[in-house]
Amino acid sequence: MPGRNMLKRILVLIATAASAFSSAAGTAPTDNKLANMSYSGVYETSIHLQDGRWEGQPFVPDGASRPSAGLVESFRLNGDLNGDGVDETAVLLWESSGGSGTRLYLAIVGQRDEEIMNLATVLVGDRVQVRSGHIRNGKIELDIVQQGPDDAACCPSQLATRSWALSDAGLTEEPARITGKLSPKTLTGPTWVLTRLTRDDAVPEQPEINLAFTDERVSGKGGCNRYFAGVTTGKLPGELNIGQSGSTRMACPAEVMDLEARYLDALSRVTNYGFLVGQLALTWQKDDTRYTMLFKPQAAE
Repeated sequence: MPGRNMLKRILVLIATAASAFSSAAGTAPTDNKLANMSYSGVYETSIHLQDGRWEGQPFVPDGASRPSAGLVESFRLNGDLNGDGVDETAVLLWESSGGSGTRLYLAIVGQRDEEIMNLATVLVGDRVQVRSGHIRNGKIELDIVQQGPDDAACCPSQLATRSWALSDAGLTEEPARITGKLSPKTLTGPTWVLTRLTRDDAVPEQPEINLAFTDERVSGKGGCNRYFAGVTTGKLPGELNIGQSGSTRMACPAEVMDLEARYLDALSRVTNYGFLVGQLALTWQKDDTRYTMLFKPQAAE
């Protein structure tokens, strides 16, 4: 058996090798790093984000309209995209040039020569909605809603799965798989859990408020009572109306009942539905002001 000194040397060698492997494999960039670095491929010259946002010079001197871009929050995919044993990170960038559209870009960040940098960026499309994203077999895969051949610019309806492979030449897209058309049936399957009543109004995790779509109705739990309501669609893709809810009549603490009442009122004012980076987005309107409720898929038990 080796002596104590020999055993100590072996342990040191193992620790050194493990440290070297960890350094070679690299670590995923932090959210702060991703929000404060340079990206190319959006404009002719690279842009540098500060706190997740960039703004260019006004199109007209002293004008209010100017190009802008930023990092899409809550979207990160980590995985080895080029087979070198080092994980890369896929993020989404949004870009607006002052018009009504917002273009979406897929950007890859990775470690090269001990520096974290933007390796490649590619346009996904204008007004694209991301339903989900994955890294499978070394490729980035996005399930999206995009503009179909007969769609108005405002209202994409084509469901597609698109994938990209990373190489030294950049991101190469493979042929898209068209999977259907946007309809309320797209929302069936998961139970959706409310996370925000408006973009600025987060709701507590408990008691859970949720909804599920089945056929031409929705049902769920409003935090205290169970509810149900009918659903109708409009002429344009994404238009949706939810009728007045019927519900059980249980009594709960005042703050729970107040939130439930606000939620059911907002639900009855829904005008549109869509997706925001894996979340269900229901747009509702009150007093000529539009708001967006956000829901995440309920975690499998």
